Amino acid sequence: MAKKQTKKVEVQEPYVEETVVLEVPKPEPKPIVKELPKKNTWQIEDKVYYLKNKSKPLSRMIKSAGIYYFDEEKGYERELKYCQNQRTPFVDEMTGEQRLEHIIFRNGALHVTREKQTLQKLLSLYHPDKDKMFFEHKPQVQAKHEVEVLEMEVEAMIMARNMDIDMIEAVMRTEVGSRVSKMSSKELKRDILLFAKRNPVLLIELAMDDNIQLRNFGVKATESGILDLSSDQRTFSWASTGRKLMTVPFDEHPYSALAAWFKTDEGMEIYSNIEKRLN
Repeated sequence: MAKKQTKKVEVQEPYVEETVVLEVPKPEPKPIVKELPKKNTWQIEDKVYYLKNKSKPLSRMIKSAGIYYFDEEKGYERELKYCQNQRTPFVDEMTGEQRLEHIIFRNGALHVTREKQTLQKLLSLYHPDKDKMFFEHKPQVQAKHEVEVLEMEVEAMIMARNMDIDMIEAVMRTEVGSRVSKMSSKELKRDILLFAKRNPVLLIELAMDDNIQLRNFGVKATESGILDLSSDQRTFSWASTGRKLMTVPFDEHPYSALAAWFKTDEGMEIYSNIEKRLN
């Protein structure tokens, strides 16, 4: 009997595309951060108030009633009144009898002890004449301001000490005008240091001005008879020939305009010419 031969037939399974689903991790909830309450900067201490402009009359009364403060949180004006028997200067918070008190400055000052918190808060926080008619004396703020002024003076003094004589002459010309041409180098160095101490902010501004030396150069050229500035201060010309060099733009200082013109191509040539003549 013949044996049946079996043949293996491989059947390929159809291709099925698998879809991969990626799980996106859920964002972790942000921790709730509670805002810390604002630090109370009010200090219970004796306070002193002074009238503005160094005024020192024997006595000066300011309003203690019939005044108003706009409350940003509540959105409306609130009436103020100083009553010694009340714990608040706001009329809408007062209870019981209201005994009105006067607020009087003696010899330009008003000393308020730490126990009178109602009056202190009225004057320091709410009174409409605060910083207009009077101000609170704050030693720390005043000390900080004085330190800033002293540091500015030191900076200006160092800057003045390190200036060369041409720069000193340029800066001092803004203060003393043409008289600077007759001053010796020692006088100029002395006066620039005094100027730095007297007005440090202005000296620093002038020293940082790029055009100040060019302005000084133009003034020297005019004083030396090299350039001529017309009587209406509108035109610069060669003094020797009368040939016009430039017209000063309307509403500009003549020497400031000349300094700017010296930076142009034409002006640079004239500058070199004048420089040779001055030397």
